[in-house]
Amino acid sequence: MWFSNFLIYDKFMVKTQIKNFKDSYKNLFAVPKITKVVINVGIGRLVADSKNSEEIIKKVSHDISMITGQKPAIRQAKKSIDSFKIREGMPIGLIVTLRGKRREDFIKKFVNVVLPQARDFWGIPLKSIDEKGNLNYGIKDHSIFPEISREQNPLTFGLEVTFVPNAKNRDQAIKLYEFLNFPLQINKD
Repeated sequence: MWFSNFLIYDKFMVKTQIKNFKDSYKNLFAVPKITKVVINVGIGRLVADSKNSEEIIKKVSHDISMITGQKPAIRQAKKSIDSFKIREGMPIGLIVTLRGKRREDFIKKFVNVVLPQARDFWGIPLKSIDEKGNLNYGIKDHSIFPEISREQNPLTFGLEVTFVPNAKNRDQAIKLYEFLNFPLQINKD
């Protein structure tokens, strides 16, 4: 299989991580892991410029559900902004939160299939990881996911993927991402 070398939190991985970092983790439950993956798509610009916003929301929602295996929740605008042509209650985004098996499947697909296909990809910069260890990465074109075909839906949009670990600090999260084979840009100072 294409992800045979990728191990997600089973007993072997946890024991390996405890052996590698004996000073840090004394308990199985202290080992950091990715607790959830949040996928966010902003559709405010697409909906504001078109007459058939229901159709666009339906197409984008279908593509996101194909990518994640889960139906996205629609987010509405809380207040009107004239310069962006947004009215209160207008749908401006779609969000999906993945946990459990779907989270694991998405991480495998993201690391081993999607990122290698991304154009001009040289690794995830370390500045994408905040002080709590959350990794935020934006994808400009959703069609690099294997489930999407350009012929069926010529509409393209970007999405933001956020990986949320339960690591105590940024350094632990970076070690976790390296252990999970995330292609991070390592500074060569």
